[in-house]
Amino acid sequence: MIVDIHTHAFPDKIAARTVDKLQGASHTRPFTDGSVGALRESMARASIDRSVVLPVATNAHQVPHVNDSSIALNEQSAATGVLSFGCMHPDFPDWKAELARLADNGVKGVKLHPVYQGVAFDDPRYLRILDRCAELGLLVLTHAGRDVGFPDAHDFVSPAQIANAARQTDGATLICAHMGGWRQWDDVERLLPETSAYIDTSFALGAMVSNGDGYYKTPADLALLGEEQFLRIVRLFGAERVLFGTDSPWGGQSDGLRQFRALHFSDAERKAILGGNAAELLGLV
Repeated sequence: MIVDIHTHAFPDKIAARTVDKLQGASHTRPFTDGSVGALRESMARASIDRSVVLPVATNAHQVPHVNDSSIALNEQSAATGVLSFGCMHPDFPDWKAELARLADNGVKGVKLHPVYQGVAFDDPRYLRILDRCAELGLLVLTHAGRDVGFPDAHDFVSPAQIANAARQTDGATLICAHMGGWRQWDDVERLLPETSAYIDTSFALGAMVSNGDGYYKTPADLALLGEEQFLRIVRLFGAERVLFGTDSPWGGQSDGLRQFRALHFSDAERKAILGGNAAELLGLV
């Protein structure tokens, strides 16, 4: 089983304008139109069995509506192969009950995005969410590191902030996107392997793809992790704490698989990272 733990898809009526807005902010090219249908087509081309959609609430009032959509998407997951996490915003007033509603409806986890939500990850408002998710058995997948769409934003979810939050919470299963901290990978190596956090591989290996608007001037502007540091980070965490992800539509699923399979892993490591670890966390085994 191959599981892409980190994808994004939007309702058909807003997918096109949402992706257009996001590519304008990030100056990168999307690989699909951002719809669920396009994600399924991408999965079929890449022979990916399951994709996890990660919704983000950019303000508190969006939370229940986004979660309604996530619950509805999961009702079709046996047929589509597309699962959805729920969302939570640190300023949502009824956070305890809403997280319980997600768990009661079979949702496996929540996505947090401190950069979009404008709150530091080690703020008490997030710490209480992490503790509540631990109580309910909900996974927590957070954006980690800087964000391509907010180049001037100060740190909201740096490796240091993640490590600080991990020290103050008990039992949450935390997955840090983008190899633990996008474009803060030296700090990831130094600060995060000794925590219990998992990492995903999304939007981290190789290079970004420009949308051609001229924002990126040199190949160095587009560069992400090189193979040597990517492999070193995997070894520091152990393959059992690494999950394959692409950040589709911002990473191509077929391209992501091809890049990963070109790396030097044992068969057991490759099987674990590409799906075994995720399948266990998601209860698919």
